[in-house]
Amino acid sequence: MAQTDNNRNNAAHRKHRTRRHGTPHPTTLRRSLRREAPSIVGLLVDERDFAAMRRYRTFPFDDHTAYLHQVEGLLKTLAAQGTHATVALFDPEDYAEFCAESGIDADTGAGRSRFTAEIAAAGATVTYTGQRLSDLVPVLVSRAVRRATWEYATLRLTEVGDCADCGQDIGRAAFDRASHLILRLLETAGPGSHHLVCSVPTDHDQLMAVLHTHRDTTGPARLDSTEGAEFATVLAVAVALEARAGVVLRTSAPDSPDRVHGWRLADGGLAPLTAGEVFNAYCTDADTGEPVPPESGVEYCAGFDIGADAPEPHH
Repeated sequence: MAQTDNNRNNAAHRKHRTRRHGTPHPTTLRRSLRREAPSIVGLLVDERDFAAMRRYRTFPFDDHTAYLHQVEGLLKTLAAQGTHATVALFDPEDYAEFCAESGIDADTGAGRSRFTAEIAAAGATVTYTGQRLSDLVPVLVSRAVRRATWEYATLRLTEVGDCADCGQDIGRAAFDRASHLILRLLETAGPGSHHLVCSVPTDHDQLMAVLHTHRDTTGPARLDSTEGAEFATVLAVAVALEARAGVVLRTSAPDSPDRVHGWRLADGGLAPLTAGEVFNAYCTDADTGEPVPPESGVEYCAGFDIGADAPEPHH
């Protein structure tokens, strides 16, 4: 009898163990998959874009502040569930154009969802890590501007065509030349944290790129490859078009004031500016032309010879 009871108990235990450790319920599996599926949120960052979306009947919001509050709440919920969430910049004009080209009804949630997925795959995004939306938005806008600048600069390079003398792709050659100038500039700048700005006036606007690097007393400069490519592309536009361009370098190092140097693009090279020219360029408002007070603890210095190779002429 004791043996029989033991057998029954063992059988019951095995049955109970099978229920506990067998295949989970389908609903549980779907929940697990949902937690592992990333989420993308298309964000209307300003009042004008928000107002443009209100013309769609299926767009449920009527107040931008309340909309931002709901978006932030959604992001917090996704993060609490362990879901990876990214935020993309939602542009209503691009959305309308996308729907027209794709034959999609723009006045649907499905249309907005599909467009959000498209822009996240090809555009600028920011990963949500718990930061406030007020901190996330400036980063997102900055990345979107950088992306648009890089795309425009790339387009300009592809439009230049081939050299009439040697047949070489001028855009490609200009990018290689710009990369060489940047490399020489970073090598001669020495150790420290470097902040570079390149500005290129165009017919309708001004192209601008920023590059942050750091170099120890030994070893090469460390930089973000994406920033480096964007900076080189913008500078390459000026090289290819033989346009006016300026480069400013600000260097920070421990126990010393920041130093600012400047150059202008001339004949495919970077010609150093004088200390006075650097001061005027750095202490003048680019939009109004009004003087800006100089920063304390900053030395405005002449540019220096970066030792670049002589450029190859192209026409």
